[in-house]
Amino acid sequence: MAHEVIMPKLGMAMVEGTVIAWKKRAGDAVKKGEGIVEISSEKIEMEVEAPADGVLLRIDVAEGGVVPYGTVLGVVGQPNETAAAVPAAVSAAAQVESAASLAAAEPTTSATAVTGAPAAGGAPARSREGVKISPVARKMAEEAGLDYTNIAGSGPQGRITKEDIEAALAARENEGNAPAGQAAADEGPIGETGAEHIPVTGMRRVIAERMQNSLMQSAQLTMTAHADVTDLLRMKEQVSGELQDRYGVKLTVTDLIARAAVLALSRHKEMNSAFLGDRIERYEEVHLGIAVALEKGLVVPVIRRAGKLSIAELSREIKSLGVRARQNQLAPDEMKGSTFTITNLGGYGVETFTPILNPPETGILGVGAVRDTPVFVGDELVRRSMLPLSLTFDHRVLDGAPAAAFLAAVKRYLEEPYSLLL
Repeated sequence: MAHEVIMPKLGMAMVEGTVIAWKKRAGDAVKKGEGIVEISSEKIEMEVEAPADGVLLRIDVAEGGVVPYGTVLGVVGQPNETAAAVPAAVSAAAQVESAASLAAAEPTTSATAVTGAPAAGGAPARSREGVKISPVARKMAEEAGLDYTNIAGSGPQGRITKEDIEAALAARENEGNAPAGQAAADEGPIGETGAEHIPVTGMRRVIAERMQNSLMQSAQLTMTAHADVTDLLRMKEQVSGELQDRYGVKLTVTDLIARAAVLALSRHKEMNSAFLGDRIERYEEVHLGIAVALEKGLVVPVIRRAGKLSIAELSREIKSLGVRARQNQLAPDEMKGSTFTITNLGGYGVETFTPILNPPETGILGVGAVRDTPVFVGDELVRRSMLPLSLTFDHRVLDGAPAAAFLAAVKRYLEEPYSLLL
């Protein structure tokens, strides 16, 4: 009996998913529960498992394909089995989604802007509504100003695929038919050949869109300070053994910085807020986001009600979420609803930097690398461990003075480390 491999729904807000890579090819043997295709939706990446033992009879959605949840990605069955066609209901759903995506992309764009150059030979272009084209192929064509209405698709029933668009773009480049007015910055270095073309899809696309929107839709300002963490590091060494024996957690500097931020947010609630169009919302509870770098991007798991957690509980949550983030095991709801974020680049040797807000949050704290520095204590020059902090905040929500007061509070907690344990 044939079994369908379905694009899963990852969270209530999911509309579509992207096929990143097939780990098996048509005809390959598979085992039930074995990961056979990598997919992504927004910031979630995961493997879809084989529903049964057998072979992968058919692949219906190629790598790079963007389809609605519930779409059949492929079929698993027995070697002598013939895979049936994609169910009509699924095919129809994909067509409806494709049409809806096209309609959503066009209301504010003139036909001249999206049509691009005339079809080869001056032939009149077909109506775009009747062209069968995958969403990712359509997006590529429109971003490049390519008229796809006269392209012969190589996909099922003449559907235009990503590969068809890539071939058309390569042919246009060879003919020197780049659309007029395209910025020189988009063309790459003059004389450069053999460049690798990497489609912006999945997690990278979501990060790119969110970060650009963050900068365009808020008034961001960054201020920096240095905290003397000499005593903090000494205290960490003194209490780490006891905490590990009693609670089974190994205390880290990140845990202590997170605790300092949570305590400061409880006193400076204007930083624990969000700008939501016509209003500012200030929150009583601190839902702390901790940025985690992955091979293919960045995720921000959220620690709920962090202000109610002890230092040991906070440390345990940070480690658990970090491990599951790197294993792509976070649920979508575990990456939503943060009210403030911490991002740490100290492990890369970075000192100060300019973090970008995680919208709609008001603040994000960047943490750099600890450096031993000569510092005057009174008249004496001594060696101290200094931690750089970079706070980016939304100037629409609060001004420089209250933002500086919040940063000073974080600094004070780090420089009076035993207050973090209370």
